[in-house]
Amino acid sequence: MKLDLQTLKENAPVNIVNPVPVTVAEGDGIGPEIMQATLDILRAAGANIDVDKIDIGERAYLSGNSSGIDDNAWDSLRRTKVFLKAPITTPQGGGYKSLNVTIRKTLGLFANIRPCTAYAPFVATRHPEMDVTIIRENEEDLYAGIEHRQTDEVYQCLKLISRPGCEKIVRYAFEYARLHHRKKVTCFTKDNIMKFTDGLFHKVFDEIAVEYPDIASDHMIVDIGAARLADTPEMFDVIVMPNLYGDILSDVAAQITGSVGLGASANIGQHCAMFEAIHGSAPDLAGQDLANPSGLLLAGIQMLVHIGQPLVAGRVHNAWLKTIEDGIHTGDIYTVANSKEKVGTQAFASAVIARLDQAPENLPVASYPEDAKGIVVPKAVRRPPAQKMLVGVDVFVQSTDDVAAIAERLQTSESGLLKLTMITNRGVMVWPKGMPETFHTDHWRCRFEGQSGKLFNKAMVLELLSKIHDAGLDFIKTELLYTFDGEPGYSLGQGQ
Repeated sequence: MKLDLQTLKENAPVNIVNPVPVTVAEGDGIGPEIMQATLDILRAAGANIDVDKIDIGERAYLSGNSSGIDDNAWDSLRRTKVFLKAPITTPQGGGYKSLNVTIRKTLGLFANIRPCTAYAPFVATRHPEMDVTIIRENEEDLYAGIEHRQTDEVYQCLKLISRPGCEKIVRYAFEYARLHHRKKVTCFTKDNIMKFTDGLFHKVFDEIAVEYPDIASDHMIVDIGAARLADTPEMFDVIVMPNLYGDILSDVAAQITGSVGLGASANIGQHCAMFEAIHGSAPDLAGQDLANPSGLLLAGIQMLVHIGQPLVAGRVHNAWLKTIEDGIHTGDIYTVANSKEKVGTQAFASAVIARLDQAPENLPVASYPEDAKGIVVPKAVRRPPAQKMLVGVDVFVQSTDDVAAIAERLQTSESGLLKLTMITNRGVMVWPKGMPETFHTDHWRCRFEGQSGKLFNKAMVLELLSKIHDAGLDFIKTELLYTFDGEPGYSLGQGQ
């Protein structure tokens, strides 16, 4: 439905008695310029916010703070619970932590929301019908950042997926779809390979989907899902996925809409929320009035909905759409075919402000329910503990010997209750059966399992490790094997 000027005026924002406190970071590079442009537009549209500026990023890093954020900034975030952040620069070299990851994890911002919309024909794209929102889990998966070097040849990164983490992000995806009148939620995982971690994500998705009968749901393996997202994105509506896949595919999706520079991101938690453009700080463009503020402005629109000012959000969004439709473009999206005027950062902001109370004529009009506000996802309820039984142990060993020699020495360490049942190398079973073509590193997983009907305890595992040490083998880590309510809580070896 197209909104005319009168309808927009009738829905103009009402005065709000108390302004909403918002923490603002101008960032680095082009950050100060696009933040100024964004705040100018929001204020002109009637956004009722009380800005508290903090200094984070490069200056904080170079002052000796390896996290890029100081205590005063944290105090502001805890007080306002809303953060509008321009891009920051992380200095090159070791010792500097990612500020985005630090903020997301410290504040529990579990949901990353990236709307990816095409603006054809005004912004060039091969996919003019694309309108996809990607919702990415933000705290877990390989991004837990737990890594170890275990041998001369092998490194590991632990992939952690929790049921509460899955429940929060999946439920958020369905609530988002319902709030924004989306028709379908699709889940991407790789649970044909990672049957426990990605398998849990898929299982929770299926459990929660039945609670939303008004919204269609389906699941795809991430590789074919990614291929279809790149080829026919119009088949998707909302996509929810674990952290790593979501990080990669949200950038892919933003790019195929026509420009990563137009991409906006919301990071939502139960206590705080952060809103930002998805592009970097572009220090080579700083101070030249060339940067496109659209990504940060669209993040600001997400922020307005979150803080309960949806009418202002619609007013800004439609003015921005009208500006794009009128061909007033910054250099990053300017083309002779699709644009009428190339402008700088501040001129673009002025053009948007001039179009407040106007609506696009060709692009879909943005509309937000008057009662729209931040989605509140209930805390995950901890389930009663399963019946957990210790049934074995995987002992990881470093050795350059051949597998037969390793197995022979390990068998001397067996007890009456624990028997060597399998050795794998990089997940592939190489003993008692193996193929001569399989490449071996110096990193071996050696599985000892308890004998049927006989119970053993952790003290016996310690005794086993002592015997392995006495046999001259270098054990480097262990993983205890449990069943949960009778179901194995560990994977088989490939080929087992």
